Amino acid sequence: MSRGPDAGARLERALVANAARAGCAVTIADATWERWASVTFAGARHTLWLTGAAGHALDRWLADLPEADLVIRHGLVADLAVAGVARAGGQARITLEALTVEA
Repeated sequence: MSRGPDAGARLERALVANAARAGCAVTIADATWERWASVTFAGARHTLWLTGAAGHALDRWLADLPEADLVIRHGLVADLAVAGVARAGGQARITLEALTVEA
């Protein structure tokens, strides 16, 4: 029996929902993830590329994002960082890096 969406899909949904609550719409352009484990935890490392309209709402969301409490089913977001933002023609392309831990 399947547990539903994988860790990457759950994180993507949480990010899009969190952005919407902050008043900005983002789209996941691409994403990768790989399994990760330490002695005490198991999870995944993620790299995501998002697009959205450049502006104050997006800037505020990105500034607050590393401290956001993102709710993902069967896990938690242990670390989230904005790795880069490129702006051109009123659009922004955002690179995020995250670490999720299975609960």
